[in-house]
Parts: sequence; structure tokens; C-alpha cells
Amino acid sequence: MIRSMTGYGRAEAVLGGRKYVVEIKSLNHRYLELSLRIPANLLPLEMEIKKKINEQLIRGKIDITIRRETYSGIEGSRLLEVNLPLVKNYYDLLIQLKDLFNLKEDITLDMMAGLKDVFIPLETLEDEITVLWEGLAGVLSNALAALIDMRQKEGEVLGQDLKARLYLINEHLDEIDARAPQIVLEYQKRLVARIRELMDGMVIDESRLSQEVAIMAEKSDITEEIVRFRSHIKQFFEMLKSPEAMGRKVDFLIQEMNREVNTIGSKSNDAEISCHVIEIKSELAKLREQVQNLE
Repeated sequence: MIRSMTGYGRAEAVLGGRKYVVEIKSLNHRYLELSLRIPANLLPLEMEIKKKINEQLIRGKIDITIRRETYSGIEGSRLLEVNLPLVKNYYDLLIQLKDLFNLKEDITLDMMAGLKDVFIPLETLEDEITVLWEGLAGVLSNALAALIDMRQKEGEVLGQDLKARLYLINEHLDEIDARAPQIVLEYQKRLVARIRELMDGMVIDESRLSQEVAIMAEKSDITEEIVRFRSHIKQFFEMLKSPEAMGRKVDFLIQEMNREVNTIGSKSNDAEISCHVIEIKSELAKLREQVQNLE
């Protein structure tokens, strides 16, 4: 299944009296790069979250955002406690700021109460994290499923475009294959005509002429390159059917195709074949650009 590296997935659920929203965005990248933005209470789960992402995705720049929002439902009513270590740290920092800038204002309760995470749910952290992960893992899976679904749909569109370009390249290759034998015949005719012009009626050494034509035919023979190119096209189609991630493999295959078509162009020394070579190289460039979007 072809998958693009670009996509978006979102899921949400109420867990422990809070609404958690998971958003995952992915863009093109050579490797798998994860960027995680989560609330402070989820920091102990960072490795678990990344592990779950790694199990599903292979390539791409992945941005994961998990937001914790206030939930107004009945189960949202929870007992709170003062986060004393954090409050003390806030207070010490505010004292430092007063001394540093010689400020006169008092540090009030209203000022302290408005700071982030001063009041936190009354809970046993270890138990809470375990229970929270059980629910959050499902939300993360749903967001991942939505992301992968979008990547697959875009991958299907990319796959159709890639196949169309491969068929077009194959048509140009057929034209080159059909044209190749004519090059030798035309060379032979030109050579005979030129020699007769220079010999001015003298007898032509047919064996020597055949030898020259044979040498030219051997130098300009592009059979091997065409056979290898067709093999690469066949492999390309097979990779498009593969369930595995194939972006890097296809990128390498396109490099090999470029190598073969360059050799065809240099060996043939024919204007008509050169035109087909240019068209093939143009399509290969478009293929390579599209392949950069594949996982």
C-alpha cells in the first residue's frame, strides 16, 4: 500500500475528568523525526507515546500535540490541592524579580493563584498515570489511524500519477527500441555513399566495409541498457504493490534509471533517440519529485 508522508489526524476523549485532544501532523522528511508537545502531567508518558508512533510510522516529520482542556461534564468535578513545590518556586522567582528591578508591589494571593498549575487534581501520581495511559493510548491510536488513512488516500493518488508516468516512459523506450536497428542501417548507407564518393569508381572492399559497420553497431548497441531499464520499470510496479514502505527504494531505482537513459543517449548518437531520451529524463525528474512524498 503506497502511503504519502503528509497527513493529519485528530482524536479526543474525556479521561479522568479532563478532555484530552490529540493532533498529529506529518510532512516529508528523509527519516522519522518526532516533535512532541504535551502537558506537564504527561511527561512520564513521553517514551510510551513516541514508542507508539514508531510502531506505526517509518518516515516523515511528525508533530504530535496533546492538549488537556477543561471538561464541564459531571465527571469533571474533582478535588484539588495546592502544588506547594511549584508555588514556592514561583514565590522565590518573584522575590528575585522584585530585588533585581527594585519593584515596590507586594506579592499577593491573587497574583499567586493566577499562576499556571498552582492548583492540581488530588491524586496518586503513579496510579493516575497508569490509568491515564490506558485511555490516552486509545485516543492516540485513533489519531494515528486518521493520519494513516489520510496518508494512504494521498498515496493512492500519487500511485496513479507514478504509474501513468511509468507507462509514458515505457512508450518512449519502445520507440527507442524500434529505432535502434535503423541507426545501423542508416550508418551503413551513409558510409557506403561516402566511400563511393571518395573512391570515385574504384572497387569497394565489402569485407572492410562490413567490419566498420560491425564496429559501429557494437559501439552503439543499447540492448543491455534497454533490457535493464525495462527490468527497473517492472521492479517499480512491483514496489508500488508492496505493503512495505518503499520511498527510499524507489528513489534509488530512479537513480539507476537515470544512469541507463544517460548511457542510451551517449551511445546512440541519433537525433530521434535523443528526443525520446530527453522526454524520459523529464519524466524521471517528475517521478523523483513525487517519490519524495512517499513513506
